Amino acid sequence: MSEEFIADPALRTSWEAEISKNKRKSIILLASLWLIIIALFYVFAQIFSPDYYLAWTIFGVFFSLLYIWITYSLAISISIMAVGGRELNLKNPDEVRLKNLVGALAIGVGIPMPKIVIIETDELNAFACGTSPEKSCVGVTSALLKKMNKVELEGVLSHEMSHITNYDVRFSTLVAISVGLIDILSYTFFRAMLFSGRDNRREGEGNAIFMVIGLVLAIIAPIISRIVQASISRDREYLADASGAKITRYPEGLASALQKIYETNKGMKISESVSHLFTVDPTKSALDNIFATHPPILDRIKKLRAM
Repeated sequence: MSEEFIADPALRTSWEAEISKNKRKSIILLASLWLIIIALFYVFAQIFSPDYYLAWTIFGVFFSLLYIWITYSLAISISIMAVGGRELNLKNPDEVRLKNLVGALAIGVGIPMPKIVIIETDELNAFACGTSPEKSCVGVTSALLKKMNKVELEGVLSHEMSHITNYDVRFSTLVAISVGLIDILSYTFFRAMLFSGRDNRREGEGNAIFMVIGLVLAIIAPIISRIVQASISRDREYLADASGAKITRYPEGLASALQKIYETNKGMKISESVSHLFTVDPTKSALDNIFATHPPILDRIKKLRAM
C-alpha cells in the first residue's frame, strides 16, 4: 500500500470521540454565524437609531428567524431535484444488491427504508438527502455500483445513512440559509451606510466609530460566513465517516472505497449548490483550502485507518 494511504498513529482515536468532537464543533460554528447576524443588526441600529438600538436588534433577530423558517420550508425539497437520478431497476443484480444493503443498514440504524436512486455517470460517488429519516433518499452513481465490492459499498452506504441519521441535510440547509441572510444584510447595510450615512450622521466620536465598524463588518462578514460554512460541511463529512464506521464496525470498508474514488475520479457535472450532499466533492478534486466543502480524501482515509 502506498505510504500516502497509511494511517498516521498520531490520528488514532475512537469513532465515539470523533463523533462527539465534530458534533460539538458544528454547533459552535453555527452559533458563530448567528453572532455575526446579531452583530450586523446591533451595529446598524447603533448607527441609524442609537436611541432604540436594543429594540431594533431584537426585532432583527426575530425577523431573521422568520426568514430562515420560511426559506427553509421552500428550499428543503430542492436538493433531490437538483441531484436528479432514476429509480432502481430490480432486474439488474447490482441494483438488487444495492437495495438489499440499504435495507439491511436501515434496519440496523432503526430508520425506514429510504428512497434509492441511481445517477448514470462514470464517476464514483454517492449522496444522501432528505429532511428526516422518514423522508430521505440515498443515491449512488452507476460506476460506483459496478466497481465497489460488497464491503466497500457497505462502507459508502453507511456514510450516507449517517448523513440521514445525523440530520445533516437539515443542518446544512439551515447553515446555507444563515449564510445567505448574512450576504443580504451585509449588502443592504453597506449600501445604506454609503448612500444614507451623510443624511443620518450624528455628531460625536461614538457614531463615527460605529460607522467604521459597520463598514468593515459588512465587508468581511460574508467572507467569514463562507469560511464557517465550509468548515461545518467538512466537519459533517468527518462526522459521517466516524458514524459510518460505528455502524459497520469496519472503518477499512469506507477507507478502501475512498482510496478507489481518489484514484479514479476526475470530476462530475453537478450543481455546486448540492455538492456537499455527496461522499466526495463531485464538481472537481476537492482542494485543501478554507472554502472546500469536503476534507481532503487522504486525510479522511488516514483518520478511518487510525480508528
